[in-house]
Amino acid sequence: MKKFLKEWWIVMAAFLAVVVFAAVIRIYNITLLPVFADEAIYIRWSQIMSMEPTLRFLPLSDGKQPLYMWILMFYVHRLSDPLFSGRILSVVAGLGTIAGIFGVSYVLFKNKLVSILSSLIWAVSPFSFFFDRMALVDSLLASMTVWTLFFGILTAKTKRLDMAMITGFFLGGALLTKSPALFTAILLPSVIIMSKFPKKPKQILMHLINMAILLVPAYVIGYGMYNILRLGPNFNMVGSRNADYILPISHLWINPRDPLIFHIEEIYKDWFVRMGPWPIYGLIISGIAFNWKNLWREKLLLAAWFLFPILVQSEYAKVFTVRYILFTLPPIFILAASSFLTKKKIIMVFNYIVLAVFVGVSLYTNFITATDPEKSNLPSSERSGYLEEWTAGTGIREVSELIKAEHTKNPEQNILIGTEGYFGTLPDGLHMYVQNVPNVNVIGVGIIIEEIPQSLEDSVKFGNKTYLVINSSRLKIKEENWDKAGLKLISSYKKADRREKATHDYIWHGLFDTFYFFELVKPAIIRQ
Repeated sequence: MKKFLKEWWIVMAAFLAVVVFAAVIRIYNITLLPVFADEAIYIRWSQIMSMEPTLRFLPLSDGKQPLYMWILMFYVHRLSDPLFSGRILSVVAGLGTIAGIFGVSYVLFKNKLVSILSSLIWAVSPFSFFFDRMALVDSLLASMTVWTLFFGILTAKTKRLDMAMITGFFLGGALLTKSPALFTAILLPSVIIMSKFPKKPKQILMHLINMAILLVPAYVIGYGMYNILRLGPNFNMVGSRNADYILPISHLWINPRDPLIFHIEEIYKDWFVRMGPWPIYGLIISGIAFNWKNLWREKLLLAAWFLFPILVQSEYAKVFTVRYILFTLPPIFILAASSFLTKKKIIMVFNYIVLAVFVGVSLYTNFITATDPEKSNLPSSERSGYLEEWTAGTGIREVSELIKAEHTKNPEQNILIGTEGYFGTLPDGLHMYVQNVPNVNVIGVGIIIEEIPQSLEDSVKFGNKTYLVINSSRLKIKEENWDKAGLKLISSYKKADRREKATHDYIWHGLFDTFYFFELVKPAIIRQ
């Protein structure tokens, strides 16, 4: 033990410092960014699941795997802020990814510096920083994936059944988190490349067969866990919803360049430049180029776990956003850190300079994201979704506080809030904040509102406090007619300016969207 501590205490201290630093920067201002559509859905599901045991498979109704919600439902009702509850789970998952990256890099390269630096790269990269602060399943998927890879490599190196079984548990966790875990299952046999091959060619085939048999328990356990979902209704929705997001296999020979080329260019010209950030390219190139002869198996394995999911998703994905590649990034970041294995001093100096620039750019980007998200240099799809459009929950928390204050004034008063939409940012984003407030009901009343819904008019007639929350882009009642319609503006919340102001898609929206909070009163015509 003393020998171990003497050899590892500096590394352990450095790793602990990386983990603590990663935790601090992720938790700081963690709820500053407004709730996003999928976050609202997942958190609301967790609240419902925690209150009603018969609905523990509720996410299957939308074809989503429930592991994230299963974890969240155990404590979401114990914390006052549901958004914090959801996002802190991603923080913990992100820290688990850091530990997994450390383990994978060490078991591959047996180099403590590479392990620390690979962990540091993940800890500060805006890719992981941003999504480890969101109540989305992608951070948990990344963590499960990297730990599956870690124990898969150990299985190949040690040929131990217990390692294969642990691999299966993490594979099962990944499969219960999100459908792209299928890539993890497909890639798992590639760890065999890390096993010790016999020198005689005649024995190689038997070696491969033995290794394949050793991985069988991993698949049995992993898919055994996944098939727990068959206990719930709507299991078939998983496959059905997956089909909504991917093109048919025949697309490969019908039109293979579209959207493959567009997505690949988007990844390396936009996503990695903004969220890598761009200095990571220097480390990746250095990591691939040097020591290839001695470490080709390790680097080939890492490249495969990064490239295969990227290429397949780029070819077949109908919808493709930055978070969909998060689980593929740990291998490429480890590969970047492996650049420090070189013994050439000039290359090492170059690597340290690039690393310093990478860390500096990353921390600056993260600081802007954590303090003033509207100024953050996010890719267009992310800025649009998280800050500009209906998916961004700007103003929802503030409206919930106003509603709670109104309830405090008159606890016996029934309050009805009608929202645009039926699923997503609204009404789920508002419902998750006011679910424990008595006599408050939140209902969806439509997507595009051209006239006051009958349900809200009836609520006013019955003497209930009645409100409408809606984005300006969804409200078709002109401002000069608000009084006639019985709309009394209580407050409004401007969303981020649209970056893509010149495109035709935004002409009818205007330069920015606004979140309105109206009270419904008797229309002016009736009052007269």
